[in-house]
Amino acid sequence: MREISVLIGGKAGDGINQAGILLARLFSNMGYFVYMYFDYPSLIRGGHNFALIRASEKKISAHRLRIDYIIAINQDTVDFHKSKLRDQNNIIYDSDAINSSGQGLPLSKIIKEEGAKPIMRNSILMGAFARAIGIDYELLEGVIKKNISKELNLNLKLSARGYKSAKELLGLTALKKKSLPVLTGNEVFGLGLISAGLEAYVAYPMTPSSNILHFLASAADNFNLKVVHPESEIGVILMALGFSYKGRRVAVGTSGGGFCLMTEALSMAGMAELPLVIIVAQRAGPSTGIPTYTAQCDLHFVLSAGHGEFPRFVVAPGDSEEAYYWSNAALNISWKYQIPSIILSDKVLSEGAFSFDRESSGNSSREEAVLWKNEGAYKRYLNTDSGISPLAFAPNRGAFIKVNSYEHDEYGITTEDPKEIMPMYEKRLRKEKYLAQELIKYDAVKVYGNKKAEIALLCWGSNKGACIEVAESLGLKVIQPVVFSPFPRESFSDALKGVKKIIDVENNATAQLAGLIAKFGIFPDEKILKYDGRPFTIEELEEKVKAVIS
Repeated sequence: MREISVLIGGKAGDGINQAGILLARLFSNMGYFVYMYFDYPSLIRGGHNFALIRASEKKISAHRLRIDYIIAINQDTVDFHKSKLRDQNNIIYDSDAINSSGQGLPLSKIIKEEGAKPIMRNSILMGAFARAIGIDYELLEGVIKKNISKELNLNLKLSARGYKSAKELLGLTALKKKSLPVLTGNEVFGLGLISAGLEAYVAYPMTPSSNILHFLASAADNFNLKVVHPESEIGVILMALGFSYKGRRVAVGTSGGGFCLMTEALSMAGMAELPLVIIVAQRAGPSTGIPTYTAQCDLHFVLSAGHGEFPRFVVAPGDSEEAYYWSNAALNISWKYQIPSIILSDKVLSEGAFSFDRESSGNSSREEAVLWKNEGAYKRYLNTDSGISPLAFAPNRGAFIKVNSYEHDEYGITTEDPKEIMPMYEKRLRKEKYLAQELIKYDAVKVYGNKKAEIALLCWGSNKGACIEVAESLGLKVIQPVVFSPFPRESFSDALKGVKKIIDVENNATAQLAGLIAKFGIFPDEKILKYDGRPFTIEELEEKVKAVIS
């Protein structure tokens, strides 16, 4: 199989993320599937940043431990990562600042001669790397023109100098495949919400969900979106509930710490039956934790967040195609059932960059909510067989639209009458039964690998990519629940048929998925847990799986 893994590194402020995206799009233009992982500390300046870009002829969403090339802007990049190289000479670096083997270029000298900014060193290195792996300069030039708008001519000149200064070490053959767009998971979440009719997005920036806000703000004019950045996460969700009351399809984005502040208003959404989508992009905790690194430690939290009992839809996509499909589904489900929907992501999915194939992400569209027909007296909480009441939105001269966080009767009038309380309670909970039935038509549990294997890797979220590749290598089955509330118990049981050994793979310390399925009498035989803020590499996971199946 043809593939290549490249690491580019420097310090915060060196433009490592953008350089990584540029490399990923270069490989994509050659017909390769790509995946990029971005690693950075929580520092505005300084610290070690690096991007791992992997290109393969097959669909991928995980990175390898071993790398083929290093592109280094500082000495730390060489010192920290040289041991991972397959060939110690495959380093392209700034010879004015770094002592290393490989191909050195005097970046500071070139920058001074061209009157360029230090951040433009990346353009020189991109040119040198393209030459080193045998890519025609015209291809790199096209990618730069498409992705760099500021001082384009100077960046092209610098990349050409880098290209002429390097020597070819490896010939990477272009594939005869269509080029797919390279998007971050956060961008795809935004597109999925837009496809379902998103009208408003409200967020306070919090890593790793922040880029959804930035992306949707940049796209707002094209899609008639209202994008708002309030003063706090409490302000975010309360403003979102106001949008929902007015009939605007709305979503918010945050991480675990911000979601903590939203939980009281989440309960209000449950009682008032206000549709709302919340994207919770997980990072390592508790508290501030390690804010720019990954984890899968909020599953139990989002399943039980808020006081009182009310239905919610919880889904955890595993790659960019699922991010698109399920963000669309979450917004539609939220409005159909008038419940909060929660999308669980993490740093790897949200900030990672993927080849995004819209055609393979599944059918998605906008579903309309059940609306009041302006007949008779309006009952906001009409007690129906399904629990779903027809919606009306202010201003409406024919209706008093009372939305209440207190317990209420069908009109929305506050009540403490036990004869009124139980029917309303049962009405709200009844929606979950109908939603669970509807989920049968969705792919709520995915199965990959050797479907007849007796050993299965159980995973969720972004661990999907590494688990699939390890399973393919070892002849195992992969079971990936995507929906967690209502939990698709029947589909999950079907996926387990023929399995004699379950190996649970999670990025947390307490095996939260294992704890969830234990409620249904299902107990994994082995657990492979990682909770240092970093995702599994394919080699690392394969070694651990071999150890428990031998």
